[in-house]
Amino acid sequence: MLYKHHQQKLWRWIALFLVGTFLQLLFYIPTPVLSQNSSSCSNITAPLTPEEQTYAREAWQYFVKNYQPATGFTNSTGGYPSGTLWDMGNYLMALNAARWLNLTDQADFDSRLNKFLTSLSSLKLFEDALPNKVYNAATGQMVDYGNNPIERGIGWSALDIGRILAAFDVIRTCHPQYNDWLKGIVAKWQVGRSLKDEQLYGATVLPDGKTLLVQEGRLGYEEYGARGYQLWGFSAPKALAFEPYKMVEINGVQIPVDTRDFQSTNANNYIVSESYILDGIEFGLQGELADFAARVLDVQKRRYDATGQLTAVTEDNIDQAPYFLYNTVYANGQNWATITDNNQPYPQFRSLSTKAAFGWRYLFPDNAYAQKIFDAVKDLRSPDESGYYAGIYEESKQPNKALTGNTNGLILEILYYKARGNRPLIASAVANTPVKPPSNNTAATPAPTPTTQTPTPANTSKVEEVTVAPTPPTNTSKVEEVTVAPIPPVDSPESSTFKLTRPLTVVERRYAEAAWRYFQANYHSKSGLIDDRSDFKGATLWGLGDYLAALHAARSLDIISAKEFDQRTRHLLGALGKLPLFAGELPNRGYDTRSLQPVDYGGNSLPQGNGWSALDLGRMLAALYNLKSYHPEYTKAVDQIVLDWSYLRVVRDGILSSATVTKDKQGRYLTRVKPETRLGYEEYAARAFQLWGFDVAGSAVGGEYQTALVEGVKVAIQRQRTDTNSQVNQYTVSNPFLLYSLEFGLDPKMRSLFEPVFQAQAERYRRTKILTASATTLIDRKPYTVHSAIIGQGKPWSALGDDGQTVAKGRMVSTAVAFAYHALLPENQYSQKLLQGVTDLYNPLAGFYEGFYETTGKTAIGFTNSTNSMILQSLLYTVMNRQPLIRPIAAMKSLWWQTITQGDSGRGLPRVAKSKVRLISDSYGSYWGSSSENTRVSK
Repeated sequence: MLYKHHQQKLWRWIALFLVGTFLQLLFYIPTPVLSQNSSSCSNITAPLTPEEQTYAREAWQYFVKNYQPATGFTNSTGGYPSGTLWDMGNYLMALNAARWLNLTDQADFDSRLNKFLTSLSSLKLFEDALPNKVYNAATGQMVDYGNNPIERGIGWSALDIGRILAAFDVIRTCHPQYNDWLKGIVAKWQVGRSLKDEQLYGATVLPDGKTLLVQEGRLGYEEYGARGYQLWGFSAPKALAFEPYKMVEINGVQIPVDTRDFQSTNANNYIVSESYILDGIEFGLQGELADFAARVLDVQKRRYDATGQLTAVTEDNIDQAPYFLYNTVYANGQNWATITDNNQPYPQFRSLSTKAAFGWRYLFPDNAYAQKIFDAVKDLRSPDESGYYAGIYEESKQPNKALTGNTNGLILEILYYKARGNRPLIASAVANTPVKPPSNNTAATPAPTPTTQTPTPANTSKVEEVTVAPTPPTNTSKVEEVTVAPIPPVDSPESSTFKLTRPLTVVERRYAEAAWRYFQANYHSKSGLIDDRSDFKGATLWGLGDYLAALHAARSLDIISAKEFDQRTRHLLGALGKLPLFAGELPNRGYDTRSLQPVDYGGNSLPQGNGWSALDLGRMLAALYNLKSYHPEYTKAVDQIVLDWSYLRVVRDGILSSATVTKDKQGRYLTRVKPETRLGYEEYAARAFQLWGFDVAGSAVGGEYQTALVEGVKVAIQRQRTDTNSQVNQYTVSNPFLLYSLEFGLDPKMRSLFEPVFQAQAERYRRTKILTASATTLIDRKPYTVHSAIIGQGKPWSALGDDGQTVAKGRMVSTAVAFAYHALLPENQYSQKLLQGVTDLYNPLAGFYEGFYETTGKTAIGFTNSTNSMILQSLLYTVMNRQPLIRPIAAMKSLWWQTITQGDSGRGLPRVAKSKVRLISDSYGSYWGSSSENTRVSK
C-alpha cells in the first residue's frame, strides 16, 4: 500500500509537470533571467536598529492577526476578509521581507507561501482568463467590493496584475524553489488579454452584462504596473512611456501631471507619493523618474513651509465613510485634492500618510523634511499591537485608525530595502522607454479607468466625525523673540539616586513618548519656555512648573537623554531668572513665551503686569524642590531663583494670598491682595510652600469643610473659614487632589477629601454607565476653559466656564485624570475602565488630547502642558511602586536654608531657627506612607 501511494504521487507530479509545460508552450511565457542571485536576498548590509526592529515587528503583526488559515490569504483591512490582487502582492512582499528580517523562520514562511499559492492556483478566474478584481480572503470566492459573492465576477485590474507580477518576481528570485510553481500560475492566466495597443487594459462589466476593456493607469502607477508585466516578458511600451504629460507649477515646483484627466477620460490623473515610492524601493529611481520623485517630495515640503501642515499624501483607507480616498498633490485641475475614485471631494479627511512618510524617509535618508514627517508617524501603532494606523487626519489631528495590509506591507518592504543597504529589490529592472519632452498634448483614451482601491467594508460601523472649532484668539502678531542664555553648565553633575522598580512596558513607553511629544512640539528654542496650550504663545508659572515636572519624569523614564534633560533644564532655569517680576516681587500671572514680557490671559501685552498667583507659585515651588531633590547639581541655581522673589504679601497670617490688578474710574491701576480659596488647589500650593519652610497652616489641608451629597457621597465643596468673604467660582474637580496625591502622597487629611471625590464619580458611572473623570480642561473653542465639576455652583455634574456660566453639553472625560486615577488605584475596576477609555486619545505630532465629551464621545480638541505633564507623572508614579514623586531633602545646607538662618531679609522668607531646620525636613517623612496606605480605596 505504501508503494502504491508513492506511485500515485509520482504520476500526479508527472501529470502536473506535463500540464504546466503544455500551458507554458500554449501561452508562451518567456522566462527571463532571474532578477538577481537569491543569495543577495539574505545579504543584510545595514541591519535594522532596535527602533526599526520594533517598527518591523509591529507591521508584521498585522499579517499575523489578519491571516486566513483556510486560504493562506490575509485581510485587506483589519478584520475584514477581502482582498484584491494588489493586496495579495502586498502580502507576498511583506512575507519575503519578514523572512529575511528574521520576523519568521523558514518553516513558517514555507507553510504560509505553500497555502497561499495552493489557494491562488485554484481561484476561479473572471471569464476563465484573469483573476477577478476582488476575492473573499476567507473563502476564496469571487466577490464585489462590498464582499458580496458574485458568480461571474466584476472584471480584472491590469494595475493589480502588474503589482502581483512584481511580487512574484521577488519571490522566485529570493526563493527559487518556487519558480516553477509561479511560472505555472502565470501560464494559467491569459495575461495577453490585459494588453492592447502596447498599453494596460482592465475589464469591467457593463449594466447590460457585457465586458468592456478600459485603458488603465495614469502617470506614476501606469509605469509601475508595466514594469511588473515586463519582468515576465510582457511588453507595454506605451504604458512605460511618460507621455502624455505636462508640467504644472504647484507651490513653486514644476510637477509632472498626466494630461488625461477625469473631465476628458472619466479617470483621475492624481499625483500621489506611493507610486514613486514603490518604483524607488523595487526598481530604483533613475533618470527622469528620480527627478519626478524628488519634485513630488519637494512640493509637499513647500506646502509645509507655507502652511505649517506636515504633508505626506497618497491614497489610503480611512476609518469612516467613504472608507477610501486619494490624498493628492494634484488631481483633475485641483492642487491638494482629496477625492474618491469618482472624483468626489472630501478635503476634511486629508491625512498625513504613514506609508508615504516611511517611504520618503528611507528613499531620501538625508532629507530633513522626510525625517520630519517620519518622526510624526513612526510610533503611530495600534495599542493592541495590530499594526500601524494609516495616518493622521490633517484637520482633526486624530489618528486615521484604519489598519491595512497596504500600509503595513509597504512598511515591511521599505525596512527590508533599508536593511539591504538601500538596494532596489528588483535589480534587473528594465530601463524606462525613452520619452519625449513634456507637452500640452491632451489626447486621451476615452474609456474610464476602473478603481484599484482596497474593497470597502460594507458592515463598518459609523464613526462620529470630529469637527474643529474656530481657533481661539491667540497672540500670533509679530513679536520680537528674545534669546535666553541657559545657566552655565553645572561644575560636577551628580548622578541621581533615582531608581525605577521596573521598566516601562512597551505600551507604557508608547504613552510616555506620546505625552512628551507635546513638549517637543511647543518648545521655544530661543527662550527655553513651553506654551501652556498649543494654540497660544503664552505660559503661566503653573504651566512652567508642569514643564519642569514633565522634564523630570521624561528623564526618569528614559524618554529623553541625560544631555537633553540638562540642556532643557539649564535653559528653563536661565529663563526663570530673566522673567520680569510683578512690582519687583513675584512672577507675573502670565508671560509671552517668545518675548518673556508680561501678558494677560488673552495674550495682550501688560508692561505693568497683572498680579501674581499663589497657586501658580506653589506649583513652581514643588517642581523646583523636586528638581534639586533628585538632581542636586542644580541646587544653587534653583535656590538663587527662589531667593530673588519676595514673599511678604503671598504668605500672610498663615494663609496664601494672590494679587490681582484692576483699573479704577480715573484710569489708575490698583493692586488687590486676597486670600486663595480654591478647593484642592489651595491645599496643594500650601504643601509646596511648606517644603520650603513656610508656615501656611491656614491654607494647608485640614480643618472643617463644607460638603454636599453627590451620588450618596459627601463631597467637599469649600473650606469653612472666617478669614475671608472672597467670592470665587467654586467647583470641585479632580485635578488638584490627584496632583497632590501623586507628588506628596495620601496623608489621612487629604484622603478624607480624595476618596469621596473619586467614589462619587465611580457611583455616577455605576448608576448611569457614563464614564466620568471630572476635571478642568482647555479646549479650542469658547469658553476655552471648561470645569467639568463633581459639583459646581451647588449643582452636581455641572460644566462651568471661568465666568461661572453653565457650558451646555460641555462635560468631558479628562485624559490626564483617567491616567492619574489608574496610577493611584490600579486595582480599582472603575479606574481601569477610565484608562481603557482614553489610551488612544493622542496625536503622535502633538501629544495627548484633553479628553472626550461625555454626551457625544467626540474628542475634545486641545493640547496642553498640564495634561501631558500629569500623564508623564502618572506613568512615573506607576513604575516607582506607587511612591510619592516628591521626597524630602535630608541635607539642609543649601543656599536657601543658609539665607534663612541668617535672619530677616525683608523678603518674607520663612522664620525658622537654625536648630529647627533639620526638624522641618524630618517632619515631612510622616506624609510618605506605604504603598498600600496610599492607594486604599474600595472597589
